[in-house]
Amino acid sequence: MAKSRKLSALVLIGAVALSAAGCASSSSGGAESKELTYWSMWKEGEAQQKVIADAIADFEKETGVEVNVQWQGRDNVKKVVPTLNTNKVPDLVDGSFARLAPVLAETVQAKALDEAYGNEVEGQKVSALVPEAYLKDDVLTVEGEDAPWMLPYSLTSDAFWFNASAHPELVESPPRTWDDFLAVMDGLKADGETPLAIDGDVAGYNAYWYTSAMVRIAGPGSLREMAADESGEAWDSEEALEAAQLVEQLVDGDYFIDGYNASKWPAQQQAWADNKAALLFNGTWIPTETGPYAADGFEYSSFPFPLVDGGSDAERADFVGFAVPARAHNAGNAQKLASFFLRKEYQDALGTDAKILPIRQDAAVSDEMSSVKSALDEADSYFLQNDGISFPGYTEKLLWPALNDLVLGKTDAAQFVKAMKSGQIDYWKQNS
Repeated sequence: MAKSRKLSALVLIGAVALSAAGCASSSSGGAESKELTYWSMWKEGEAQQKVIADAIADFEKETGVEVNVQWQGRDNVKKVVPTLNTNKVPDLVDGSFARLAPVLAETVQAKALDEAYGNEVEGQKVSALVPEAYLKDDVLTVEGEDAPWMLPYSLTSDAFWFNASAHPELVESPPRTWDDFLAVMDGLKADGETPLAIDGDVAGYNAYWYTSAMVRIAGPGSLREMAADESGEAWDSEEALEAAQLVEQLVDGDYFIDGYNASKWPAQQQAWADNKAALLFNGTWIPTETGPYAADGFEYSSFPFPLVDGGSDAERADFVGFAVPARAHNAGNAQKLASFFLRKEYQDALGTDAKILPIRQDAAVSDEMSSVKSALDEADSYFLQNDGISFPGYTEKLLWPALNDLVLGKTDAAQFVKAMKSGQIDYWKQNS
Protein backbone atom coordinates (compact mmCIF):
# COMPACT_ATOMS: atom_id res chain seq x y z
CA MET A 1 0.00 0.00 0.00
CA ALA A 2 2.69 2.51 -0.95
CA LYS A 3 1.69 6.13 -1.39
CA SER A 4 2.75 5.94 -5.01
CA ARG A 5 -0.23 3.74 -5.85
CA LYS A 6 -3.03 5.82 -7.36
CA LEU A 7 -6.55 5.24 -6.11
CA SER A 8 -9.54 5.46 -8.40
CA ALA A 9 -12.07 8.28 -8.10
CA LEU A 10 -14.67 5.84 -6.81
CA VAL A 11 -12.40 4.66 -4.02
CA LEU A 12 -11.59 8.22 -3.05
CA ILE A 13 -15.28 9.09 -2.94
CA GLY A 14 -15.83 6.02 -0.75
CA ALA A 15 -13.05 7.18 1.54
CA VAL A 16 -14.71 10.55 2.04
CA ALA A 17 -18.04 8.88 2.76
CA LEU A 18 -16.49 6.51 5.25
CA SER A 19 -14.63 9.33 6.96
CA ALA A 20 -17.87 11.25 7.32
CA ALA A 21 -19.64 8.19 8.69
CA GLY A 22 -16.79 7.57 11.10
CA CYS A 23 -16.87 11.16 12.36
CA ALA A 24 -20.61 11.03 12.80
CA SER A 25 -20.53 7.81 14.77
CA SER A 26 -17.82 9.00 17.15
CA SER A 27 -19.13 12.52 17.63
CA SER A 28 -22.71 11.48 18.23
CA GLY A 29 -21.78 9.60 21.32
CA GLY A 30 -19.47 12.24 22.78
CA ALA A 31 -16.29 11.03 24.49
CA GLU A 32 -15.14 7.48 24.06
CA SER A 33 -16.30 4.95 26.61
CA LYS A 34 -13.81 3.17 28.82
CA GLU A 35 -13.83 0.01 26.74
CA LEU A 36 -12.88 -1.44 23.38
CA THR A 37 -13.65 -4.58 21.39
CA TYR A 38 -10.73 -6.57 19.99
CA TRP A 39 -11.05 -9.51 17.60
CA SER A 40 -7.82 -11.45 17.77
CA MET A 41 -6.22 -13.75 15.19
CA TRP A 42 -4.95 -15.98 17.99
CA LYS A 43 -6.69 -18.85 19.73
CA GLU A 44 -6.70 -19.41 23.46
CA GLY A 45 -3.69 -21.44 24.54
CA GLU A 46 -1.37 -20.34 21.73
CA ALA A 47 1.91 -18.86 22.90
CA GLN A 48 1.20 -15.55 21.19
CA GLN A 49 -2.26 -15.39 22.77
CA LYS A 50 -0.82 -15.82 26.23
CA VAL A 51 1.56 -12.89 25.74
CA ILE A 52 -1.22 -10.64 24.43
CA ALA A 53 -3.55 -11.71 27.25
CA ASP A 54 -0.90 -10.68 29.81
CA ALA A 55 -0.54 -7.31 28.09
CA ILE A 56 -4.31 -6.79 28.07
CA ALA A 57 -4.53 -7.50 31.80
CA ASP A 58 -1.81 -4.94 32.50
CA PHE A 59 -3.41 -2.42 30.14
CA GLU A 60 -6.77 -2.72 31.88
CA LYS A 61 -5.16 -2.17 35.30
CA GLU A 62 -3.19 0.89 34.18
CA THR A 63 -5.85 2.62 32.08
CA GLY A 64 -9.18 1.43 33.46
CA VAL A 65 -10.22 0.57 29.91
CA GLU A 66 -12.05 -2.75 29.62
CA VAL A 67 -10.92 -4.87 26.66
CA ASN A 68 -13.62 -7.13 25.31
CA VAL A 69 -11.43 -9.62 23.50
CA GLN A 70 -12.59 -12.47 21.30
CA TRP A 71 -9.92 -15.07 20.52
CA GLN A 72 -11.27 -15.93 17.08
CA GLY A 73 -8.29 -17.48 15.36
CA ARG A 74 -7.17 -17.02 11.75
CA ASP A 75 -10.68 -16.36 10.41
CA ASN A 76 -11.02 -13.13 12.41
CA VAL A 77 -10.47 -10.92 9.35
CA LYS A 78 -13.10 -12.79 7.33
CA LYS A 79 -15.56 -12.25 10.15
CA VAL A 80 -14.82 -8.52 10.17
CA VAL A 81 -15.90 -8.03 6.54
CA PRO A 82 -19.70 -8.13 7.06
CA THR A 83 -19.41 -5.71 10.01
CA LEU A 84 -17.43 -2.96 8.29
CA ASN A 85 -20.43 -0.82 7.37
CA THR A 86 -22.39 -1.55 10.53
CA ASN A 87 -22.34 -0.40 14.13
CA LYS A 88 -21.03 -3.79 15.21
CA VAL A 89 -17.55 -3.42 13.77
CA PRO A 90 -14.76 -4.26 16.26
CA ASP A 91 -12.47 -1.46 17.40
CA LEU A 92 -9.27 -3.43 16.91
CA VAL A 93 -8.22 -6.41 14.80
CA ASP A 94 -4.90 -8.02 14.10
CA GLY A 95 -3.48 -10.19 11.38
CA SER A 96 -0.85 -10.38 8.68
CA PHE A 97 -0.46 -7.72 6.01
CA ALA A 98 -1.60 -10.24 3.39
CA ARG A 99 -4.90 -10.80 5.22
CA LEU A 100 -5.61 -7.26 6.39
CA ALA A 101 -4.57 -5.17 3.38
CA PRO A 102 -7.17 -6.41 0.85
CA VAL A 103 -9.99 -6.07 3.40
CA LEU A 104 -9.13 -2.80 5.13
CA ALA A 105 -6.45 -0.87 3.23
CA GLU A 106 -7.43 -1.50 -0.38
CA THR A 107 -11.07 -0.71 0.42
CA VAL A 108 -10.09 2.40 2.42
CA GLN A 109 -11.79 1.07 5.54
CA ALA A 110 -8.86 1.40 7.94
CA LYS A 111 -8.02 4.39 10.11
CA ALA A 112 -4.66 6.08 9.82
CA LEU A 113 -2.99 5.34 13.15
CA ASP A 114 -1.69 8.83 13.92
CA GLU A 115 -2.31 8.44 17.64
CA ALA A 116 -0.74 4.99 17.89
CA TYR A 117 2.47 6.06 16.15
CA GLY A 118 2.57 9.32 18.11
CA ASN A 119 2.13 7.70 21.53
CA GLU A 120 5.12 7.27 23.82
CA VAL A 121 6.19 3.88 25.10
CA GLU A 122 8.85 3.81 27.80
CA GLY A 123 10.13 7.23 26.81
CA GLN A 124 10.19 6.63 23.04
CA LYS A 125 7.74 7.47 20.30
CA VAL A 126 6.15 4.34 18.86
CA SER A 127 7.19 5.54 15.41
CA ALA A 128 10.81 5.11 16.51
CA LEU A 129 10.23 1.53 17.70
CA VAL A 130 9.25 0.22 14.25
CA PRO A 131 12.56 -0.06 12.34
CA GLU A 132 12.58 2.50 9.54
CA ALA A 133 14.17 0.01 7.13
CA TYR A 134 10.99 -2.08 7.13
CA LEU A 135 8.79 0.90 6.28
CA LYS A 136 10.64 2.25 3.25
CA ASP A 137 8.38 3.46 0.43
CA ASP A 138 5.52 3.87 2.92
CA VAL A 139 4.40 0.28 2.39
CA LEU A 140 1.77 0.63 5.12
CA THR A 141 0.50 4.09 4.24
CA VAL A 142 -2.53 4.69 2.04
CA GLU A 143 -2.52 7.48 -0.56
CA GLY A 144 -3.43 10.77 1.05
CA GLU A 145 -2.60 9.73 4.62
CA ASP A 146 0.40 10.72 6.74
CA ALA A 147 0.34 7.74 9.11
CA PRO A 148 0.31 3.99 8.45
CA TRP A 149 -2.98 2.08 8.75
CA MET A 150 -1.26 -0.84 10.49
CA LEU A 151 0.96 -1.01 13.57
CA PRO A 152 3.13 -4.14 13.40
CA TYR A 153 4.01 -5.97 16.58
CA SER A 154 5.91 -8.88 15.02
CA LEU A 155 7.51 -10.03 11.80
CA THR A 156 7.38 -13.24 9.85
CA SER A 157 9.95 -14.29 7.33
CA ASP A 158 10.89 -17.48 5.52
CA ALA A 159 13.98 -19.63 5.29
CA PHE A 160 15.27 -23.09 4.49
CA TRP A 161 14.95 -24.90 7.80
CA PHE A 162 17.11 -27.88 8.67
CA ASN A 163 18.28 -29.99 11.59
CA ALA A 164 21.67 -28.57 12.56
CA SER A 165 22.60 -31.68 14.52
CA ALA A 166 22.12 -33.81 11.37
CA HIS A 167 23.65 -31.28 8.97
CA PRO A 168 26.36 -29.24 10.71
CA GLU A 169 27.90 -28.59 7.28
CA LEU A 170 24.93 -26.37 6.41
CA VAL A 171 25.57 -24.32 9.55
CA GLU A 172 29.20 -23.84 8.61
CA SER A 173 28.68 -23.32 4.88
CA PRO A 174 25.10 -22.68 3.75
CA PRO A 175 24.57 -22.38 -0.01
CA ARG A 176 24.79 -18.78 -1.16
CA THR A 177 23.82 -19.09 -4.83
CA TRP A 178 21.24 -21.07 -6.75
CA ASP A 179 23.96 -23.29 -8.23
CA ASP A 180 25.31 -23.93 -4.73
CA PHE A 181 21.80 -24.83 -3.62
CA LEU A 182 21.32 -27.32 -6.44
CA ALA A 183 24.70 -28.85 -5.62
CA VAL A 184 23.64 -29.31 -1.98
CA MET A 185 20.42 -31.03 -3.02
CA ASP A 186 22.23 -33.28 -5.49
CA GLY A 187 24.61 -34.21 -2.69
CA LEU A 188 21.71 -35.06 -0.41
CA LYS A 189 20.16 -37.26 -3.08
CA ALA A 190 23.49 -39.00 -3.62
CA ASP A 191 23.57 -39.77 0.11
CA GLY A 192 20.09 -41.28 -0.07
CA GLU A 193 18.29 -38.32 1.57
CA THR A 194 15.19 -36.54 0.37
CA PRO A 195 16.22 -32.91 -0.20
CA LEU A 196 12.95 -30.98 0.20
CA ALA A 197 9.72 -31.44 2.12
CA ILE A 198 6.67 -29.44 1.09
CA ASP A 199 2.96 -29.67 1.83
CA GLY A 200 1.70 -29.14 -1.70
CA ASP A 201 -1.91 -28.58 -0.69
CA VAL A 202 -1.07 -25.23 0.96
CA ALA A 203 -1.25 -22.63 -1.80
CA GLY A 204 0.54 -19.95 0.18
CA TYR A 205 3.53 -22.24 0.76
CA ASN A 206 3.71 -23.12 -2.93
CA ALA A 207 3.69 -19.42 -3.78
CA TYR A 208 6.82 -18.74 -1.69
CA TRP A 209 8.97 -20.42 -4.30
CA TYR A 210 8.03 -18.23 -7.23
CA THR A 211 7.80 -15.00 -5.22
CA SER A 212 11.26 -15.54 -3.73
CA ALA A 213 12.77 -16.42 -7.10
CA MET A 214 11.18 -13.38 -8.76
CA VAL A 215 12.42 -11.00 -6.07
CA ARG A 216 15.91 -12.50 -6.25
CA ILE A 217 15.97 -11.94 -10.02
CA ALA A 218 14.19 -8.60 -10.42
CA GLY A 219 14.13 -7.08 -6.95
CA PRO A 220 11.42 -6.18 -4.40
CA GLY A 221 8.23 -4.84 -5.93
CA SER A 222 8.82 -6.45 -9.32
CA LEU A 223 6.04 -9.01 -8.98
CA ARG A 224 3.66 -6.40 -7.58
CA GLU A 225 4.36 -4.15 -10.57
CA MET A 226 3.68 -7.03 -12.95
CA ALA A 227 0.40 -7.75 -11.23
CA ALA A 228 -0.68 -4.11 -11.61
CA ASP A 229 -0.27 -4.18 -15.40
CA GLU A 230 -3.81 -4.24 -16.79
CA SER A 231 -2.57 -5.23 -20.26
CA GLY A 232 -0.90 -8.38 -18.90
CA GLU A 233 2.13 -7.68 -21.10
CA ALA A 234 4.45 -7.51 -18.09
CA TRP A 235 4.28 -11.30 -18.02
CA ASP A 236 6.20 -11.37 -21.32
CA SER A 237 9.36 -10.33 -19.47
CA GLU A 238 12.40 -12.59 -19.33
CA GLU A 239 12.42 -12.32 -15.53
CA ALA A 240 8.87 -13.68 -15.21
CA LEU A 241 9.78 -16.75 -17.22
CA GLU A 242 13.17 -17.25 -15.57
CA ALA A 243 11.63 -17.33 -12.09
CA ALA A 244 9.11 -19.93 -13.26
CA GLN A 245 11.91 -21.98 -14.80
CA LEU A 246 13.70 -22.14 -11.45
CA VAL A 247 10.59 -23.63 -9.88
CA GLU A 248 10.20 -26.00 -12.82
CA GLN A 249 13.80 -27.04 -12.30
CA LEU A 250 12.98 -28.24 -8.78
CA VAL A 251 10.00 -30.24 -9.99
CA ASP A 252 11.89 -31.83 -12.88
CA GLY A 253 14.88 -32.54 -10.63
CA ASP A 254 12.71 -34.69 -8.37
CA TYR A 255 13.90 -32.83 -5.29
CA PHE A 256 10.54 -32.72 -3.52
CA ILE A 257 9.48 -35.43 -1.10
CA ASP A 258 7.42 -38.31 -2.51
CA GLY A 259 3.71 -37.68 -2.26
CA TYR A 260 3.96 -33.94 -1.74
CA ASN A 261 1.38 -33.36 -4.48
CA ALA A 262 -1.22 -35.65 -2.94
CA SER A 263 -0.82 -35.35 0.83
CA LYS A 264 -2.61 -33.17 3.36
CA TRP A 265 -0.95 -30.61 5.58
CA PRO A 266 0.87 -31.07 7.93
CA ALA A 267 1.97 -34.52 6.77
CA GLN A 268 5.13 -33.40 5.00
CA GLN A 269 6.34 -30.91 7.56
CA GLN A 270 5.85 -33.64 10.12
CA ALA A 271 7.95 -35.96 7.96
CA TRP A 272 10.63 -33.27 7.77
CA ALA A 273 10.64 -32.79 11.55
CA ASP A 274 11.10 -36.55 11.83
CA ASN A 275 14.25 -36.32 9.66
CA LYS A 276 12.60 -37.85 6.59
CA ALA A 277 13.66 -34.86 4.48
CA ALA A 278 16.59 -32.50 4.91
CA LEU A 279 15.13 -29.07 4.09
CA LEU A 280 11.83 -27.25 4.51
CA PHE A 281 11.29 -23.84 2.91
CA ASN A 282 8.74 -22.19 5.13
CA GLY A 283 7.94 -19.45 7.61
CA THR A 284 9.33 -18.47 10.98
CA TRP A 285 6.49 -20.24 12.76
CA ILE A 286 7.97 -23.63 11.85
CA PRO A 287 10.03 -24.21 15.04
CA THR A 288 6.99 -23.55 17.24
CA GLU A 289 4.59 -25.42 14.96
CA THR A 290 6.72 -28.55 14.50
CA GLY A 291 8.38 -28.58 17.91
CA PRO A 292 5.84 -30.93 19.55
CA TYR A 293 6.58 -33.74 17.09
CA ALA A 294 10.19 -33.09 16.12
CA ALA A 295 12.67 -35.95 16.43
CA ASP A 296 14.76 -36.20 19.60
CA GLY A 297 17.77 -33.92 19.46
CA PHE A 298 16.40 -31.82 16.59
CA GLU A 299 18.22 -28.46 16.46
CA TYR A 300 16.54 -25.78 14.37
CA SER A 301 18.65 -23.68 12.07
CA SER A 302 18.12 -22.04 8.71
CA PHE A 303 19.59 -20.21 5.73
CA PRO A 304 17.96 -17.72 3.35
CA PHE A 305 16.75 -18.29 -0.21
CA PRO A 306 19.91 -18.37 -2.37
CA LEU A 307 20.99 -15.56 -4.66
CA VAL A 308 20.23 -15.86 -8.36
CA ASP A 309 22.87 -14.57 -10.78
CA GLY A 310 24.02 -11.96 -8.30
CA GLY A 311 20.56 -10.42 -8.02
CA SER A 312 18.78 -8.91 -5.04
CA ASP A 313 19.51 -10.11 -1.52
CA ALA A 314 16.19 -8.77 -0.20
CA GLU A 315 14.59 -10.78 2.59
CA ARG A 316 10.90 -11.29 3.24
CA ALA A 317 9.80 -9.27 6.26
CA ASP A 318 6.07 -9.62 6.65
CA PHE A 319 4.11 -7.67 9.21
CA VAL A 320 1.72 -9.05 11.78
CA GLY A 321 -0.01 -6.27 13.63
CA PHE A 322 -3.00 -4.18 14.59
CA ALA A 323 -5.48 -2.23 12.49
CA VAL A 324 -8.47 -0.10 13.45
CA PRO A 325 -11.55 -0.18 11.19
CA ALA A 326 -12.73 3.22 9.97
CA ARG A 327 -16.08 2.98 11.78
CA ALA A 328 -14.62 1.87 15.12
CA HIS A 329 -16.45 3.48 18.06
CA ASN A 330 -13.43 3.39 20.38
CA ALA A 331 -10.57 4.07 17.99
CA GLY A 332 -8.57 6.06 20.54
CA ASN A 333 -8.63 3.25 23.10
CA ALA A 334 -7.78 0.76 20.37
CA GLN A 335 -4.72 2.76 19.36
CA LYS A 336 -3.61 3.04 22.98
CA LEU A 337 -3.70 -0.74 23.35
CA ALA A 338 -1.83 -1.23 20.07
CA SER A 339 0.92 1.11 21.29
CA PHE A 340 0.97 -0.47 24.74
CA PHE A 341 1.83 -3.86 23.26
CA LEU A 342 5.13 -2.49 21.96
CA ARG A 343 6.52 -2.33 25.48
CA LYS A 344 9.75 -4.23 25.66
CA GLU A 345 8.53 -6.81 28.18
CA TYR A 346 5.83 -8.01 25.77
CA GLN A 347 8.15 -7.81 22.77
CA ASP A 348 10.74 -9.87 24.66
CA ALA A 349 8.05 -12.41 25.55
CA LEU A 350 7.06 -12.74 21.89
CA GLY A 351 10.68 -13.47 21.10
CA THR A 352 11.52 -15.88 23.89
CA ASP A 353 8.19 -17.45 24.91
CA ALA A 354 6.30 -17.43 21.61
CA LYS A 355 9.55 -17.81 19.62
CA ILE A 356 8.58 -15.41 16.88
CA LEU A 357 10.29 -12.25 15.61
CA PRO A 358 9.28 -9.10 17.54
CA ILE A 359 9.06 -5.83 15.62
CA ARG A 360 11.36 -4.01 18.05
CA GLN A 361 15.00 -4.24 17.05
CA ASP A 362 16.11 -4.36 20.69
CA ALA A 363 13.82 -7.24 21.70
CA ALA A 364 15.12 -10.66 22.62
CA VAL A 365 14.87 -13.57 20.18
CA SER A 366 15.08 -17.31 20.71
CA ASP A 367 17.98 -19.46 19.52
CA GLU A 368 15.68 -20.93 16.87
CA MET A 369 15.14 -17.48 15.36
CA SER A 370 18.73 -16.26 15.55
CA SER A 371 19.69 -17.33 12.03
CA VAL A 372 16.63 -15.63 10.49
CA LYS A 373 17.23 -12.50 12.56
CA SER A 374 20.81 -12.37 11.28
CA ALA A 375 19.65 -12.70 7.68
CA LEU A 376 17.16 -9.85 8.15
CA ASP A 377 19.75 -7.64 9.83
CA GLU A 378 22.20 -8.19 6.97
CA ALA A 379 19.70 -7.62 4.15
CA ASP A 380 19.77 -4.39 2.15
CA SER A 381 16.03 -4.41 1.43
CA TYR A 382 12.82 -6.26 2.23
CA PHE A 383 9.64 -7.51 0.61
CA LEU A 384 6.22 -8.65 1.77
CA GLN A 385 4.40 -11.93 1.17
CA ASN A 386 3.31 -12.13 -2.47
CA ASP A 387 5.70 -9.19 -2.95
CA GLY A 388 3.08 -6.92 -1.42
CA ILE A 389 0.26 -7.74 -3.85
CA SER A 390 -2.97 -6.79 -2.08
CA PHE A 391 -5.47 -6.40 -4.92
CA PRO A 392 -8.69 -8.03 -3.67
CA GLY A 393 -8.98 -11.62 -4.86
CA TYR A 394 -5.86 -11.51 -7.05
CA THR A 395 -3.74 -13.97 -5.10
CA GLU A 396 -6.50 -16.37 -4.10
CA LYS A 397 -8.25 -16.52 -7.48
CA LEU A 398 -5.39 -16.06 -9.96
CA LEU A 399 -1.81 -16.18 -8.69
CA TRP A 400 -2.03 -19.02 -6.17
CA PRO A 401 -3.99 -21.45 -8.39
CA ALA A 402 -1.53 -20.90 -11.24
CA LEU A 403 1.44 -21.41 -8.92
CA ASN A 404 -0.13 -24.54 -7.47
CA ASP A 405 -0.17 -26.03 -10.96
CA LEU A 406 3.47 -25.05 -11.52
CA VAL A 407 4.77 -26.40 -8.19
CA LEU A 408 2.72 -29.59 -8.47
CA GLY A 409 4.08 -30.25 -11.95
CA LYS A 410 0.74 -29.84 -13.74
CA THR A 411 2.08 -27.05 -15.96
CA ASP A 412 5.53 -25.96 -17.09
CA ALA A 413 7.09 -22.50 -16.85
CA ALA A 414 5.87 -21.30 -20.24
CA GLN A 415 2.32 -22.49 -19.59
CA PHE A 416 2.33 -20.77 -16.21
CA VAL A 417 3.35 -17.43 -17.72
CA LYS A 418 0.72 -17.76 -20.45
CA ALA A 419 -1.98 -18.53 -17.87
CA MET A 420 -0.98 -15.55 -15.74
CA LYS A 421 -1.02 -13.15 -18.67
CA SER A 422 -4.47 -14.14 -19.89
CA GLY A 423 -5.85 -14.43 -16.37
CA GLN A 424 -4.55 -11.02 -15.40
CA ILE A 425 -6.17 -9.38 -18.41
CA ASP A 426 -9.50 -10.89 -17.33
CA TYR A 427 -8.91 -9.90 -13.69
CA TRP A 428 -8.43 -6.23 -14.50
CA LYS A 429 -11.34 -6.15 -16.93
CA GLN A 430 -13.53 -7.25 -14.03
CA ASN A 431 -11.89 -5.05 -11.38
CA SER A 432 -10.97 -1.79 -13.10
